[in-house]
Amino acid sequence: MQLSIAQSGWYEGLKPNPQITVSDWADEKRVLNKRSSSEDGQWRTSRTPFLRDPMNDLSEHSPVREVTFMKGVQIGGTEAGNNWIGYIIDQAPGPFMVIQPTVDMGKRWSRQRLAPMIEDMDCLNTKIKPARARDSGNTTLSKEFDGGLGIITGANSGSGLRSMPTKYLMKDELDAWPVNVDGEGDPSEIVDARTTTYTRSKILNISTPTEMETSRIYKKYKEGDQRKYHVPCPHCEEKQVLDFEKLHWDKDEHGEHMPETVVMLCENCGKDIPEHHKTWMLDQGEWIPTGPANDLHHSYHLPSFYSPLGWMSWVDIVKKFISSKKSRSLLQVFTNLIEGMPFEDETNKVDRHAIQERAEDYRLGELQWGDLVLTAGTDTQPDRFETIVLAHTMTSIRVVDYKIIHGDPDDKATRQELDDYLRAPWQHPSGQQLVIKGGGVDSGGHNTQTIYDFCRKLKRRHIIAVKGHSQRWKQIIGKPSKVDVSIKGKAITNGAELWMVGTDTAKLQIYNRLGVTDPDADGYIHFSKDLPTEFYEQLTVEKLSTHYVNGYPVRTWSKPASARNEVIDCFVYALAAFYHLGLNRWRPAQWRQLEEKIQPKTPDLFAVPENIDQETPAEEEKMPVKTKKPRARRRKPSRSGFVLGGGMYGW
Repeated sequence: MQLSIAQSGWYEGLKPNPQITVSDWADEKRVLNKRSSSEDGQWRTSRTPFLRDPMNDLSEHSPVREVTFMKGVQIGGTEAGNNWIGYIIDQAPGPFMVIQPTVDMGKRWSRQRLAPMIEDMDCLNTKIKPARARDSGNTTLSKEFDGGLGIITGANSGSGLRSMPTKYLMKDELDAWPVNVDGEGDPSEIVDARTTTYTRSKILNISTPTEMETSRIYKKYKEGDQRKYHVPCPHCEEKQVLDFEKLHWDKDEHGEHMPETVVMLCENCGKDIPEHHKTWMLDQGEWIPTGPANDLHHSYHLPSFYSPLGWMSWVDIVKKFISSKKSRSLLQVFTNLIEGMPFEDETNKVDRHAIQERAEDYRLGELQWGDLVLTAGTDTQPDRFETIVLAHTMTSIRVVDYKIIHGDPDDKATRQELDDYLRAPWQHPSGQQLVIKGGGVDSGGHNTQTIYDFCRKLKRRHIIAVKGHSQRWKQIIGKPSKVDVSIKGKAITNGAELWMVGTDTAKLQIYNRLGVTDPDADGYIHFSKDLPTEFYEQLTVEKLSTHYVNGYPVRTWSKPASARNEVIDCFVYALAAFYHLGLNRWRPAQWRQLEEKIQPKTPDLFAVPENIDQETPAEEEKMPVKTKKPRARRRKPSRSGFVLGGGMYGW
């Protein structure tokens, strides 16, 4: 039967819209703006093929109800979420919410990500009126479009989270959300409840993780089917995940890292995989669940090792790893942003008994081969000084001595005894003598002015007055403040100085080093069997605990009320002295130069072997020869205060 034009149009209108996935929609219509993307132009899922499955799970016809994406940086995860929002407006209209950690971040996302996407794509800007039009329904935090309404808000806004029921929910940077909002509970649970009205709702959780104990995205990942992206080896084609343990690179003859030599080792055939194979590997990869089956919740983990060529390279990753070994905070950044994994703090797992059992058979007060630089940390108590002396190498620390000087710190004789102890030379097995190059003396007790006066006289020896403060992520030692003032209230240029110490950061570094059990590994701390049990008890007495301030988790150090902790404080101040001297910035070549000065490996070419007989020279050969005495040459100290060469080390 021949249908009329009107009938044909009627039946055509009854046909359902063709099913299109989010990735296909993005390949066909998504345009990247140079203001928000490093690669502007037409979107290509083939550039990041690992994003295809997560995006397609968000398609309207997919049975998946929740998608969790735990990721590293430079893998395009944020743009995948943006593609989904564009797809909703164009293909699957309905109410959606985008939740950022704060309202300000929501505004920033709307202006920098959403607005350029709408402006550049006709399929979107024809459905949303321009923001400048009257009653357009287009504001920074609200987008009206045909068949739906989009709300952008922050997890710190209780009213924003309660704004409306929603069919589509995008929760961005979930680990940066507060734990409690307006006293009403977890904002993640509050906003999840807004989707229960819709039977075919969808939720996208996306974030880089933070700490294991508090990470929301990691918890969500474990609730899903825990998918990992497996890619084939170009040699044997065996599929495997890319992780840091498979990265290998060379070192030069001096032991310095050579990141440019990095390759990935195949776990099956053991052959090197240069990074230029990555494009082919990514294209042939597949997501494989590693957890219990969950058809409604697919969870994905993708570290930065999968970053496409031209984005973050393996060389860049190795360089970041080498830098991250300098501190606990940098190591956490590497774990979170590169490996895409929550950071598991080992500080509370330090075993006092295990540390004491590995103590070595050397005597306190005596230096050992390998000791290069001495620093001291002194804790001030009302009736005594307690001091620890540490010997540093490029990679390790040795506890050289633990000294208690009894007496009132305000008493001159007590301070003189401490001064004599810090000034005394130490005999090195090589025959050289070392002195304590720097030390921190606690000024935070009842003897503050006394310690200022004491350290003012010792400034040239880098003995400094210190005071701890527990601000999180604070650098171990910063700039000093002048504490001596003139009669007019002005700071005296050469007067006493107070150096604030980031105790949280220092303790984290010390506790992480206590967890190193291999004596040959970087960061190992050596202890003497002469140290008493109380030393180890005080060293490990403090623990990290989590409490919440204004809804955000805060980790602080705490100890039992009656427990003593002078040893860990002394350790912190000795470490602060190490940073004050700038030794944390020394290059391997500088450490090797110092080692050669103190314990040279090069034999004396002019020494006469003991087994060679020497004849007594004739009398005429013993005539004195006049020589010109060489003029002493002063060497300019380095920024750390050292002069390499000279008499006592001291240097």
